[in-house]
Amino acid sequence: MPDLVTIGETMAALGAERVGPLRHARTLDLSVAGAESTVAIGARRLGHTAGWIGRLGTDEFGELVRTTLRGEGVEVHAAVDPGAPTGLMIKERRTADLRRVHYYRAHSAGSRLRPEDIPAEVVERASVLHTSAITPALSDSAAEAVREAVRRARAAAVTVSFDANYRAKLWQPAAYRQAVTALLPHVDLLFAGLDEARALLHTDRTDPAALAGLLLKLGPRTVILTLGASGALSTGPSGVLRTEAVRVTETDPVGAGDSFVAGYLSALLSGLDEPARLAKAARVAAYSVSALGDWEGLPTAAELAHLPAAGTDVSR
Repeated sequence: MPDLVTIGETMAALGAERVGPLRHARTLDLSVAGAESTVAIGARRLGHTAGWIGRLGTDEFGELVRTTLRGEGVEVHAAVDPGAPTGLMIKERRTADLRRVHYYRAHSAGSRLRPEDIPAEVVERASVLHTSAITPALSDSAAEAVREAVRRARAAAVTVSFDANYRAKLWQPAAYRQAVTALLPHVDLLFAGLDEARALLHTDRTDPAALAGLLLKLGPRTVILTLGASGALSTGPSGVLRTEAVRVTETDPVGAGDSFVAGYLSALLSGLDEPARLAKAARVAAYSVSALGDWEGLPTAAELAHLPAAGTDVSR
């Protein structure tokens, strides 16, 4: 059984390489995208077994998701939905510094995820279950599926990892706070950015350590705040710890948070301590943002030992 199991929606993804309004794009690159599947791919490349639970349509996009994840060595546990399409996202590079993401996921197969789609024993035999706040926003049945996966993980003493991913196109702030805070007492590891932490706490406070401390009171065992160029902070049994961001030339920031989670969970599965988990997570995220795509730039364990610094163009 996989070391890591994730649950959520994975979509087909079209991306414009040309900078400017999407209407002027002449070609679109076809790939797949999903927060939870990015984490699974990241852990798999770093040497761990990983699985993904989801729901796909009986269409070419669904086959693309299935074959891509299997090609990366991820076990696919996907229910087949003949009555709904696989979701689609389109990434637009509006300017050199502004990227926009457009979703076509209403009534998608992934939004119809339900508790019955979770295979017997897959969650229970994993070491870590990872999910995020994106999936509960898709529908009531998807939210119930996440709650069921978390319930089964807790009953089997499986570590529960949760990313507080906030998507303004999916959530109203009050509904987001209510849904996520209800889950936090059952979560071992909570990952959040500063904006997500403030949204969950309904506060304008900006001090990362203070925010992490307040989130810790909501139930998770450890809170990890990602701070972009300022690195990351962890609060939990090991105290308050910080790590610096690794300086690289950024190519595509999409997927940085999921890559960080993948690196952290890899270090956890390898038995490393909290400082080493944060350091590995920062290096994996740096590798990811140095390449185009949500997950394509994720490193292998061998590559991680040779992370190029900003300005380095040849590795001999």
